[in-house]
Amino acid sequence: MDDSAVQLPALGCLELRSHAQRGRGVFTQQAIAKGTLIHISPVLVFSQAEYSEHGKHTCLDHYTYCWKGGTFALALGLGSMFNHEPSGLENVGFVRDMDQALIKYVALRDIPAGDELCICYGLNVWFDIVSDEVRGDEADCSPPEAADDFLSSIQL
Repeated sequence: MDDSAVQLPALGCLELRSHAQRGRGVFTQQAIAKGTLIHISPVLVFSQAEYSEHGKHTCLDHYTYCWKGGTFALALGLGSMFNHEPSGLENVGFVRDMDQALIKYVALRDIPAGDELCICYGLNVWFDIVSDEVRGDEADCSPPEAADDFLSSIQL
């Protein structure tokens, strides 16, 4: 891990709020423009052994991200509080910065005040999908090309 200092900009408009079906999540009190860096979460990285012997047997398993070398990372801060939306419905994307042990969350489109900020967890979710929008192929969480192009343009 790179030991250089990392700026952690904070948007003062974010709050944790309860969603009737999804539980706690991240909401915005103000509009957020597409491309805005929303949050940077430092992570704790678990070795394969730690994860296999301990992590996957606890509720932490629901909050980990796949990391390099078959390890897993737990996002600290708001990173573990973003709820799921299927691919194409999420309004926040994320970029894993493996060298800095960080995850950066960015607005994929303009987000109105009051909206919940959601990411796509991927194809293998462990719960029934509850979405504010309905769409026929909710199980497909492959990243949309537009989001891929946008996220790849973000400088880490």
